[in-house]
Amino acid sequence: MFLRRTPELPTPEQALRGRPELTFAVPPRHTVLGNPLLGPYPEGLEIADFGLGCFWGAERTFWQKEGVWTTLVGYQGGSTPNPTYEEVCSGLTGHTEAVRVVYDPKVVSYADLLKLFWESHNPTQGFRQGNDVGTQYRSAIYPHTPAQSEAAESSRAAYQKVLTGNGYGTITTEILPAEGRTFYPGEAEHQQYLDKNPAGYCGLGGTGVNLSAPSATNWGRSCPTGVAPADG
Repeated sequence: MFLRRTPELPTPEQALRGRPELTFAVPPRHTVLGNPLLGPYPEGLEIADFGLGCFWGAERTFWQKEGVWTTLVGYQGGSTPNPTYEEVCSGLTGHTEAVRVVYDPKVVSYADLLKLFWESHNPTQGFRQGNDVGTQYRSAIYPHTPAQSEAAESSRAAYQKVLTGNGYGTITTEILPAEGRTFYPGEAEHQQYLDKNPAGYCGLGGTGVNLSAPSATNWGRSCPTGVAPADG
């Protein structure tokens, strides 16, 4: 184990070449929610993209949230166009395993999704999540609007305070615009994997440190509270 190479993100020049289009068909509908995976999506819905480790468990976490219309897993944040699962797992594409969440902001806010994101994994681990090691498991948020970007940055600062107070290190989550970072859908067998395989692997695990319910417009107005120390 001491001889394992430390994961590194490839440069665009080092990344696999990829291909101009997908080599597989994406299922038309969500096996749990029944709605289209790739759209078209009804007017008024919004999109959020997150990476928080193995996307099988991460996707289930979001599809169980009220107000989420559909979810799908894929690859984002790298350089290789239309990658395959095997290519992403090689570490030579630069992508992280991601979940696209299509949601109704009248029912669930982006701030609520951020709270679920932070609490569902350990965002301080760099290129790993639990026992899963590799650049494809890194924590990431890819905002689609300036408002999402501001909320993501504010929530990271708020959660860092809580984590620091509970003995955790620095958050390594990357927050980068979704624009220019194409979301490439994953293969059919990975979509809603834990619905098809209820006893399947799920490496998702949070820190046990919680973030208080966020303000819809300003994280700074809410006082984040974590798990109180045993002696406190």
